[in-house]
Amino acid sequence: MARQRPPGGGGDTSSAGVLHRHPRVRLGLLLGPPMLWLGVLYLGSLAALFVTSLWTVDAFGGNIQRIWNLDNYRDLFTLEVYRTITIRTLLTAAAVTVIDAVLAFPIALYMAKVASPARQRLLVIAVLTPLWASYLVKAYAWRGMLANGGPLDSIGVSPGYGVTATVVTLSYLWLPYMILPMYAGLERLPNSLIEASADLGASTATTMRRVVLPVLLPAAVAGSIFTFSLTLGDYIAVKIVGGANQMLGNVVYDSFLTGNNMPFAAAVATIPVVAMLVYLSAVRRTGALDSL
Repeated sequence: MARQRPPGGGGDTSSAGVLHRHPRVRLGLLLGPPMLWLGVLYLGSLAALFVTSLWTVDAFGGNIQRIWNLDNYRDLFTLEVYRTITIRTLLTAAAVTVIDAVLAFPIALYMAKVASPARQRLLVIAVLTPLWASYLVKAYAWRGMLANGGPLDSIGVSPGYGVTATVVTLSYLWLPYMILPMYAGLERLPNSLIEASADLGASTATTMRRVVLPVLLPAAVAGSIFTFSLTLGDYIAVKIVGGANQMLGNVVYDSFLTGNNMPFAAAVATIPVVAMLVYLSAVRRTGALDSL
């Protein structure tokens, strides 16, 4: 017969028993690794990026001089070419976000409120399938479609390589990141609310505006964070289909690898970071993030 532990003879000394008696230790072990990643690796890398942007490169030897100054930022704000690239990048990111939102809404609405459960699963798989393919394969596929003599050129609708081709390619690449949040948001919308709106005599447009859009807005905001940020940092698609046009990611890439100017590349890389902070701050003021 197993010997029972006396009531006052101490507790369980196993790891499970220790974690059960010390909830703070359990919480620390649970949140410690992700907080370490966020606080040390991610925020630390951003701090290192900002510090590096304050250095300069010796014009003769090409060596990094650890002398703090604002020369790199002065070049960013005073040289016309970099202002043009910054504006082009921000407008491209905004255009991709708007296009993806417009294209994703009817798809997500059909998936959430019209399709049968079996068809919903098939559509979710269809949306996720492009994410399994290589980024480069998809980008070069669009290069082939946009090329002279390609499928789009043969029917006279090819825009050629340039900003328009970049917007089209990036809109395709990031579309699943907008569809899935919208689908998840619309799936939480009870069908009874839509039926009640119709029973009360509301038109389809009124139901969309007063019932569907308030639920859809936080999901669209979540998707826009993905599409906007991913476009700001992209440089591969621009290299493939952008022609002679450049975006901020290309300037960072060329400055770091081709120009061997790490401080200036770090200064350029701070622009997308600041742009995302401003964007998230503006979105937070609307209250959309509170409903996510």
